[in-house]
Amino acid sequence: MVEFKVTDHVLVPQHEILSEDEKQKLLKTLNISEKQLPKILESDPVVKEIGAKVGDVIKITRDSPVAGKSIYYRIVIKK
Repeated sequence: MVEFKVTDHVLVPQHEILSEDEKQKLLKTLNISEKQLPKILESDPVVKEIGAKVGDVIKITRDSPVAGKSIYYRIVIKK
């Protein structure tokens, strides 16, 4: 049986887990707290596949026809 990887699909943007230092730098740069970040559920298929845990911040890089690349951040939460 062939295993399907969600991240191999052409419509799924690149997801990566920020290190704790990167996370703190991001929060300081944006002058926000973790609670102010957009959320992503721990049950999300990509979150499961990359091994993110509750409290991790995910950097999502999408191709944009206008901006070239656009970057979004999400914090992993429990449902």
